[in-house]
Amino acid sequence: MILGTIFLTILYLILRYVLAWIAYFNNLDSRLGSSTWRFTYDYPVIGERDFSDLDDKDFVRLRRKKNKVILFMYSIVLIMFVSFMSLLSKFFLFFLS
Repeated sequence: MILGTIFLTILYLILRYVLAWIAYFNNLDSRLGSSTWRFTYDYPVIGERDFSDLDDKDFVRLRRKKNKVILFMYSIVLIMFVSFMSLLSKFFLFFLS
């Protein structure tokens, strides 16, 4: 149980670091939006087109970086959920048996 708690704490710190990166990307360009949990292609972009590198190269590359960080965040949240359920089951088995 102690190792599980340490593992969840480390994952939480990594999650906070990733959320800081998402906030940083949100502040770089107003067209990215301010959402933490949404991918950037989930809502329309006002202004220049952003479908390929030919239209707005810097924005498209920034959007792709932010999407990778959001995907990493979702994977951390999933790993944290599975780890927490495992820790909770060990906790119940320890105290109820």
